[in-house]
Amino acid sequence: MPRRRTTVLRWLLPALVALLWLGLAGPLGSSAGRLAEVSENDSAAFLPDSAESTRVTELQQGFRSERTLPVVLLWESQDGALDEATLAEVAQRVDDAVAVADEAGALSGEASPPIPADDGQAVQAVLPFDPDLGDTLGEVIAELRDLPAVEGTTAYVTGPGAVFADFADGFSGIDGLLLVAAFGVVLLILLVVYRSPLLPLLVIGTAGMALVVSLAVAYLLADRGWIDVNGQSQGIASILVVGAATDYGLLLVARYREELRREQSRFAAMRVAWRQSWEPIVASGGTVILGVLCLLFSDLGSNRGLGPISAVSIAFAVLAALTFLPAVLVLFGRAAFWPFRPHYGDERREGRGWDRVATAVGRRPARALVWTLVGLSTLAVFLPTFDDEGIPLSEAVRGGSPSAAGQEALARHYEAGAPSPASILTPAGGWEDVADAAAAVDGVAEVVPFTGEAGAPGAGGGGPVEVDGLVRLDATLADAPDSAAAQATVAELRTALREVDPGTLVGGATAQDLDTQETAARDLAVIVPLVLLVITVVLALLLRAVVAPLLLVASVALSTAATVGLAALAFEHLFGFPGSDPQVLLIGFVFLVALGIDYSIFLMTRAREESLQQGTGAGMTRALTVTGGVITSAGLVLAATFGALTVLPLVILIQLGFLVGVGVLIDTFVVRSLLVPAAVHLLGDRVWWPSALGRGQVAEPDRVREPSRT
Repeated sequence: MPRRRTTVLRWLLPALVALLWLGLAGPLGSSAGRLAEVSENDSAAFLPDSAESTRVTELQQGFRSERTLPVVLLWESQDGALDEATLAEVAQRVDDAVAVADEAGALSGEASPPIPADDGQAVQAVLPFDPDLGDTLGEVIAELRDLPAVEGTTAYVTGPGAVFADFADGFSGIDGLLLVAAFGVVLLILLVVYRSPLLPLLVIGTAGMALVVSLAVAYLLADRGWIDVNGQSQGIASILVVGAATDYGLLLVARYREELRREQSRFAAMRVAWRQSWEPIVASGGTVILGVLCLLFSDLGSNRGLGPISAVSIAFAVLAALTFLPAVLVLFGRAAFWPFRPHYGDERREGRGWDRVATAVGRRPARALVWTLVGLSTLAVFLPTFDDEGIPLSEAVRGGSPSAAGQEALARHYEAGAPSPASILTPAGGWEDVADAAAAVDGVAEVVPFTGEAGAPGAGGGGPVEVDGLVRLDATLADAPDSAAAQATVAELRTALREVDPGTLVGGATAQDLDTQETAARDLAVIVPLVLLVITVVLALLLRAVVAPLLLVASVALSTAATVGLAALAFEHLFGFPGSDPQVLLIGFVFLVALGIDYSIFLMTRAREESLQQGTGAGMTRALTVTGGVITSAGLVLAATFGALTVLPLVILIQLGFLVGVGVLIDTFVVRSLLVPAAVHLLGDRVWWPSALGRGQVAEPDRVREPSRT
């Protein structure tokens, strides 16, 4: 009876675990699908309260009761000056546009009348939109673009409102497209790796379970206001959980397959495999979690939000790989590997290809180390050329956008910055001097005081409105408000105006972009050393050594520098990007270091285990031989999942996908396969200093458990 009860429990426990996951994933699926509802894509919402543009936004609320997001309607002549009949038809279209926007509740004020250009070849009208429209903004912009054409003209809907709508449109459908690409490429790789129709589905199913539950938890946290989520972090989190869960699954499956050759019972095989796998999987996941949580020290809300949602993703990837996957593997047993089932007693030698690589590195470690250092250092030389000074929002969508074309047309006939002037708040006592100083700054086309027209407080007077001792000046910039040139003008404005009156503040959309860039630079300086310190401490505790962690962190730092250098070349000369979002470098670094160290953890934990039995040199050779295949497969999977970001139209995600994907490949095939093993061979037992192993104390054979074969 006890034996029968044990048999029943052996089958019942994994079945219950699998059913529990399925039971959770079903109800939580709807919550996971609602994550986009709580996403916030407005860059201003992510700036700290201390940012100058944020302070201006708060202070200038007294000057106008409504906040506005300008949308510009532009008609450009196709042949010479516009005649009176055409101008009359344009005026009718403006009325039509106002009716469309008003019906949708999009307007926050009165639209301007048609404003002809000085050259007579274009006419524009500005519609003040409510900045809190959400999805309605894109719908109204689409309706405006569908208005009947005016004969002899080309119509554009542009300005900050349309630019933002086009950018947000790039996130529409992101989940479906991204997940189809990610799961598709992972399935293809797993089919090649396992040569089995069922096993890849079990591994992908594990990733799917982790994805659904993690996104549902992220939704619950965001809905309660505990974390900030945007479309970018949602896409990254989805990719992260798929890649990580698959990687951890690969490690467990490799151990299980080997134990099935040593154990006749599927349950005994899983017991040993799980025991040998949980520590490196938990250590790897814990390292990534601590690394991404360093983003909580960011001043940008978007980065802070990415930290927790990424940590949640990794946590459920680890949990699914150590619970759901073992359960379904036990239930299917050897049948999961069909048609190449692992048979009990099969003494097949593992790592038949990697043993040659491991042996070659062990024989000539100095040569391997020098060549890898030269190659990586050569790429790292180009790191300073990485342009992270921002990318215009109008160019943030690959292939261009309708609003970007409109911005170009607007610049041909008007001051490009007219739709979104810089807002200057200055003490009322000397506002004329401040206005004169602002007008003298290169890149400023015009400076006018806010007189309270269009229903603002104080309307009706001829002079500037004064609120709490402040006067507002609107500075029209000569360049497009989302351009680098406009940001440079705002920076110069701030410097020049503080010399006139230190109490003067400069805000507006361009100032928000500038503050975002400066805040991102501060985050990079703070978070990079913090991540390296945290990972070094974790590795020291895991490996019980000091030298090995320093070696691993130095190697992954060099790998990251080489990757950024390569990306700088590719972004400029291959893709032709106008620049990079300042967040790309920080997020890319965190993921490259945290994920890149994963494979070194897998390798070095096994190397330490083997070194205890046969010495450091032979232990490293054995570790590289038996882990080479599974770690390479894991690296390919992770690189491919991040590579799926490149199918999206958003430049920032394309850049991030390229940066992390290429970096993982460099770490997998160069750092983990050549650089780290070569350095360990050269250092010998000293790599484990100050532990006993670092003093050459190898365990006696009769006191050592026979090593597993994975």
